[in-house]
Amino acid sequence: MDEQSKDNALSSAKKTRYHLLDFIRGLTLVSMIAYHLIWDLVYLFGVNMPWYDSPLGYTWQQSICYTFILLSGFCVKLGKHTLRRGLIVLGSSIVVSAVTAIFMPDAIIKYGVLTLIGCCMLISFLFDKKGKKIHPVIGLIVCIVLFVFTRNVYLGNLGFENWKLVELPQFLYQNDITAFFGFPHKQFFSSDYFPLFPWIFLFFAGYFFHGVFEKFRWMRPLSVNLLPPLQFIGKHTLPIYMIHQPVVYGILYLIFL
Repeated sequence: MDEQSKDNALSSAKKTRYHLLDFIRGLTLVSMIAYHLIWDLVYLFGVNMPWYDSPLGYTWQQSICYTFILLSGFCVKLGKHTLRRGLIVLGSSIVVSAVTAIFMPDAIIKYGVLTLIGCCMLISFLFDKKGKKIHPVIGLIVCIVLFVFTRNVYLGNLGFENWKLVELPQFLYQNDITAFFGFPHKQFFSSDYFPLFPWIFLFFAGYFFHGVFEKFRWMRPLSVNLLPPLQFIGKHTLPIYMIHQPVVYGILYLIFL
């Protein structure tokens, strides 16, 4: 293949839109909006839904955050301007924290999912040159193992869910700064809390998972069109995320007024 053909192939690849990823992101965002709708009903409007605090509700919540964070890592290499996009997401997280602190102090968000994703995008921007030298399969396996072993750090131990490997020393859990890294002090509270550890490992599992797809040439099937409305939502995740909670709360307020 001559240089011109390579350039054309590269240009064509860059123009490819992976609609299946938009679909998954859109579907997950709709699921998140539904979850937050019920959260508002239960905790802000006093509607009794015992199942919401059951393992079923917890599994639903975890499926949303796992998908979003993994997919964010997968997609970080698909777009340009990672630094700018990371700063935009991080800036959006500051807005969310400020708004909840002012208008909903009992449900304040510190170090929520946007803070995590924004920081991970910035780290991936710095890490990318070295990341390209790591075999994606090895990177994926290492990140999954690290995530599993550090899943419970914010709970005070190494382990995953009910499996506790070892207790961590309490001196790690000092203040809001240590809370950012995954070591919250006893008085720390956030209604949406995703610290850097363990979730950065899930983000980078997605980063290396993308590398696996590229290495084994599995990207083409991701361009399939499934459901354009959900794909549209998936293309505009950040603005919809930013406005969905005020809109949902406003509608519920009018209903329960």
